[in-house]
Amino acid sequence: MNIEHLKLFIRVASLNNISLAGKELSLSPAVASTYLNKLEQSLGIKLIHRTTRQVSLTEEGKTFLPHAEEVVEAVRGARASVGSAKDSPQGTLRVTASASFARMHLIPALKGFMQLHPDLIIDIRMSDSIIDMVEGGFDVAIRNANLDDSSFNAKKLASDTRILCASPDYIAEFGEPQTPQQLTQHQCINLAGIHHWDFVTPQGTKRFKHSGALRIDNGEAIRDACEQGIGITICSKWCAYQQLRSGTLVQVLKDYPLVNDTAIWALYPSSRLLAPKVRVFVDYLSDHYTSQPYWQ
Repeated sequence: MNIEHLKLFIRVASLNNISLAGKELSLSPAVASTYLNKLEQSLGIKLIHRTTRQVSLTEEGKTFLPHAEEVVEAVRGARASVGSAKDSPQGTLRVTASASFARMHLIPALKGFMQLHPDLIIDIRMSDSIIDMVEGGFDVAIRNANLDDSSFNAKKLASDTRILCASPDYIAEFGEPQTPQQLTQHQCINLAGIHHWDFVTPQGTKRFKHSGALRIDNGEAIRDACEQGIGITICSKWCAYQQLRSGTLVQVLKDYPLVNDTAIWALYPSSRLLAPKVRVFVDYLSDHYTSQPYWQ
């Protein structure tokens, strides 16, 4: 049984894409397919279902995967024990991330990571839409959301505290709401995908269904619109912290905090053995943001 065939099989299982897995291992699509065919022939079983759009593991493939990972990990450990393993992870690390968070906090963190791991190629795709990791062939997703997908492993990188903001000019013109009920008298800027705001009050959680003439699907853009005095909106502290410090935005309804059930998460495929490039990336970001992020 060829160790290179096993490595390819493990990456195919993670990416659900033969071409991407082969590319990471410097193999052409034809050679990658040949490797998988030889592995299946040596075992006498079919490991992978192939379709025109993607690949998936057969039941036998799912059963075989942890054993393949054990073999590869054992070989890696044996090589490391005699100093023959590479010190630095290699290949391409494909990352999908929230556009606003990536621009403000992920990209600035990359310089140090790339200096530590010069053999890695980082491929980042930024989008405020939730992208299918499997179909897109991504190794890691950085998302700010409530976590409800149990098909992936996840590590919390930082809190995502959300508050209501307004500009001083807006407050000077229209006044400042003192209770959530008074928001009905104000212009609210809506963040697409969030249909209501839940407040913690002395009477328990109170839900406010906002309405307004402007809806935006990007965190930085909704922050900028709020800064221009268009209305009151919800902002993550990581997005608005500079404006809050400079005074161009102020927090409103401080006595009625929003119910916060979101965080910044790193999601990755639920393989028992984590690829070294994924492990070092997630660990680096976790250390970089720490338990008390700089934007709090």
